[in-house]
Amino acid sequence: MTQQRKLNNGIRIVMEKMPAYRSVSIGVWVRVGSMYENRQNNGMAHVIEHMMFKGTSHRTAADIANEMTAIGGNMDAFTCKDCTCYYAKTLDIYAEQALDILGDMMCNSLFDEKELKKELGVILEEIDMYEDSPEDLVHEHLQMAVWEDHPLGYLISGEKDVVSGFTREKLMKFFEKFYVGENIVISVAGHFDEEAMMSWISRCFGEIPQGCRSYSGCAPIFKPVLWTREKDIEQNHICLAFDCCTVLSDERYVMTVANNLLGGNMNSRLFMKIRDELGLTYAIYSYGSSYEQSGLFQIYAAMQPSQTKQVMDGIFEEISRVIRNGVSESELKIAIQQIEAELILGYESSYNRMSGLGKSLLIRDRAVPLEEDLSRIQQVTAEEVRQFFEKYLRREQCGAAIVGNTHFD
Repeated sequence: MTQQRKLNNGIRIVMEKMPAYRSVSIGVWVRVGSMYENRQNNGMAHVIEHMMFKGTSHRTAADIANEMTAIGGNMDAFTCKDCTCYYAKTLDIYAEQALDILGDMMCNSLFDEKELKKELGVILEEIDMYEDSPEDLVHEHLQMAVWEDHPLGYLISGEKDVVSGFTREKLMKFFEKFYVGENIVISVAGHFDEEAMMSWISRCFGEIPQGCRSYSGCAPIFKPVLWTREKDIEQNHICLAFDCCTVLSDERYVMTVANNLLGGNMNSRLFMKIRDELGLTYAIYSYGSSYEQSGLFQIYAAMQPSQTKQVMDGIFEEISRVIRNGVSESELKIAIQQIEAELILGYESSYNRMSGLGKSLLIRDRAVPLEEDLSRIQQVTAEEVRQFFEKYLRREQCGAAIVGNTHFD
């Protein structure tokens, strides 16, 4: 049973007990990511995420790491386009200690200038790593191209020339704007006492200022452009992108089923046709990304440069086949059963349950229970899937990125 509470400073809490467990997962979700940035501060949400582990007024960076290790726990963080999450997983008897560390990081991080200089060096190396990965490059730069000049298209890590100029003063100004109660959700899943948990959360996070909620702004205009990067590598890496539904739209359930059928697993249409039957590629898959203002449906493949056009033609032929003929009821049933199994098995993890509830409440303003997601997936029809393909996955509405030998026939 999911419970929701709220602190006086606006922080929302969502909790779900899992009595059979001995572990507890805790997430602090902040409504800030690259989509809330501008050209002058792009990458700052990611830098702050790094700096939160570099020491507080009560703990050094080593103290933070050593204390979590001492209780046999795991603590980490990640930054997305639409949120930043700090999380811990530990035994139930150490939940208070984990919360104390997370609260200390949120309330008392120093953002020391010397530590910042060192960490910026690490992050600049991280940005270079993306440049060395053709698969990462083709995904990231396609989003930048189709969402040109819109924050949704910004790199989460930021651009090197911008990130290298960040100062403590700039970070503090950004932090004070976004790290406020109205922008924060705390999610808890596992074995815990609800009243004790609320007491700990209130003590550790109650002093965070209330502030104002972040709003995502206007939707981007999708541009079906071609972006290329010549690179001396063995394979070509391609990514196709289509304008798609938002995270708030009910179409996201149809998208989930459509993705499973087209390229979401090893028995999907693209995998079976392009890889197994034609032998044109080793790696091919699809996925959807939905945000408040917009979304993308993307298809990735890697192949020999001479086979690039053949692979792209094969992808669009499979899409056209669905638009013309639809999908069979048996194919639809298998896809839905696969999605159901993935959701149910995933929710047997306290971390996955904490993550699903936390992000749902932060982005969609309600903690959507597993049962509701399952019910909505089960209601998707074959005709809805066909209409989804027809509405969104048209060749003339497609953006594309290619990294490798861009002079293929």
